[in-house]
Amino acid sequence: MKVKRIGVLTSGGDAPGMNPAIRAVIRSARYFGIESVGIKRGYAGLIEGDMTILDVRSVSGIINKGGTILHTVRCPEFKQKIYRKKAYDHLFEHKIDALAIIGGDGSLHGA
Repeated sequence: MKVKRIGVLTSGGDAPGMNPAIRAVIRSARYFGIESVGIKRGYAGLIEGDMTILDVRSVSGIINKGGTILHTVRCPEFKQKIYRKKAYDHLFEHKIDALAIIGGDGSLHGA
């Protein structure tokens, strides 16, 4: 399966390097002809379908900014199956083929 659209989200607490990581995903996706979708507020945004198209222009100049342009919150609800189903439904609805998750251990467990 060829990836046509990738989602990117940041999860958990802010950490140095999140914005450069977002930028790297978006620029790499463009290089390979893949459309990018930013998911705001981490897993909470994924559950609620809070998404926006990101392109090279929208991530220019973010390397030196602190935090994350996508914002992030902790989302304990994601541990419940009903909320993971909502997240899946939003990925399907927005035709997202792949997901880049930027965060720490909690983000890894959610992935």
